[in-house]
Amino acid sequence: MTNGESMKMLRILVFTIFSLLFQGNVFGTSIAYSGFICLNTIDINDITSSGIPIESRFEVIEDVGGGIFRLRLTGGIPRIVNNDRNVCIDNVTAIGYSGFPLPELLEAIDAIAYFSGQELIIVVSSMFTDLSARRGAFSSFSTSKILAITNTLIFAFNPQASSFSLSKVIRNTGFTHTETGSTISIPFLETVLPSDNGVSQSKPLILTPTSSIEYRLE
Repeated sequence: MTNGESMKMLRILVFTIFSLLFQGNVFGTSIAYSGFICLNTIDINDITSSGIPIESRFEVIEDVGGGIFRLRLTGGIPRIVNNDRNVCIDNVTAIGYSGFPLPELLEAIDAIAYFSGQELIIVVSSMFTDLSARRGAFSSFSTSKILAITNTLIFAFNPQASSFSLSKVIRNTGFTHTETGSTISIPFLETVLPSDNGVSQSKPLILTPTSSIEYRLE
């Protein structure tokens, strides 16, 4: 048997073992990481810890088939900055707001995952608002500043330790805001930015943890 065939057999074996963990017991299976809440709830570049313990947990709620799973996220996700070993857990923007007529901060949000047998990829999308909408004099108004956030987490599976090591986070933040214009010809000022990540010619951020972030399989 060649090295390539051996690796293929190993991937099949690992995928089979992982799938068997879910058979007949999908609900409640989860991966979790313990850390501390971020002190700054909004600034993605501030990884100062508040010292308040919290647990980031992805719980399987449905096995869709073909390696795809629906998950529920509670507690938030690790906030990392390239070339910095510090880590805190973002429990606000990563889960976000929902509701009508006044959005409220959520305690959990759905996510989707794909497991190949070696890599686990999880995608989480959330909406954040600063709840700053207001109406002024002479029909002037301003909507809240809305952030559309997508986090893609890429994990490497460690079958010996029954854990998943976070290797990459791809983060994108979209932005939208509307306010009264300054002239009759421009009654509204609308800002819509599909990618607004605080850098020029903004693109999604590709983040690599410097310190080990291990999610345990439970």
